Amino acid sequence: MTDENDALLEAITAAVPPILTGLETLNFVGRHFHPPNLAAIVDSLGDPKTPITDGLSHIQAVEFPDHLQPFKDRIVEAGERLERAFTGLEEAAGGVEPMRGYRALGQATRATEALYPLAQVLPPVSRFFLEARARGDDDLVHRLLEAGSGENVGVLHANDDKGARGAFSLYVPEYYIDSMACPVIVAMHGGSGNGGDFLWTWIKEARSRGAILISPTARGDTWSLMGPDIDSANIEGMVDLVRDRWNVDESKMLMTGMSDGGTFTYVSGLRDDSPFTHLAPSSASFHPLLIEGFSKERLEGLPIYLMHGALDWMFPVDVARTANTTLSAAGADVVYRELDDLSHTYPRDENPRILDWFLDGVPPEDPSPNADA
Repeated sequence: MTDENDALLEAITAAVPPILTGLETLNFVGRHFHPPNLAAIVDSLGDPKTPITDGLSHIQAVEFPDHLQPFKDRIVEAGERLERAFTGLEEAAGGVEPMRGYRALGQATRATEALYPLAQVLPPVSRFFLEARARGDDDLVHRLLEAGSGENVGVLHANDDKGARGAFSLYVPEYYIDSMACPVIVAMHGGSGNGGDFLWTWIKEARSRGAILISPTARGDTWSLMGPDIDSANIEGMVDLVRDRWNVDESKMLMTGMSDGGTFTYVSGLRDDSPFTHLAPSSASFHPLLIEGFSKERLEGLPIYLMHGALDWMFPVDVARTANTTLSAAGADVVYRELDDLSHTYPRDENPRILDWFLDGVPPEDPSPNADA
């Protein structure tokens, strides 16, 4: 039995570290993805795929006991998804439809989803699913491992089809207890996304900070940016369901979103009856006439963390500069973050800064250029 255990441990050790490194590499690519620069980005990666392939060969050669087969299957799925991701990026960088690179990065989401349950039993995987600065917190890692995967905590889906229109996905910290008053983050996908995928954009921060994360899917093809608003009431119904089941800190309610989700953060979050105390739109569209439908009382002093990339090819950065000027003049308390190296993609490295601002009122240390534009 000892020899068998050693073989299992050796196989896991061969496969898991390259997978974690591969996920970190794809997070880097996703953060810096800009179609004109894709070839240079991919070239800078070296050969991240071979260690994953070697690790998979090792683990697939080992027979796992029946009760551990699902454990092995998740590792293999995560590794194979990463192989596809890197292959897709190489093809896109080689001139075969550069925009296919976005689809290749979708495999990283699938790999992340496959790997997450192993965070309950493998400390290195648990640390991966934490903010970088929390990975050395042995007490937090111990609490997470002790908590395991209890009922009504962890990653939950309100529908068997996690991407169903109008449904939502949810994360509740595994160490949740009823005496915890949890901040709430509602994170909204872009126009072609869904909540089940966008949830993973925020999982590390929610897990590290003890926040409840709600990631809804728009009822239509995208959020209600034109015509009747069919999404705000749906989202607030989700918040009500969470409030009824878990202990929520109603003084800490963040609405955030990417692209169309960022634009809908304005459309929904600026309403007088919105339950959200803080807004954080990213890579969003904006027109000065937008705020004419909202009251001065709602805008006065409203904390808004506004992010946009100088390289954004869908919504040029002047849109964000106009939003900053307009919202600030209307009385909102705006933190403006213009990121020189950001294209039209979500800046996950901003999440810790957003939560410092949201939870503790701490603004980013480095002010953005054009903050007063």
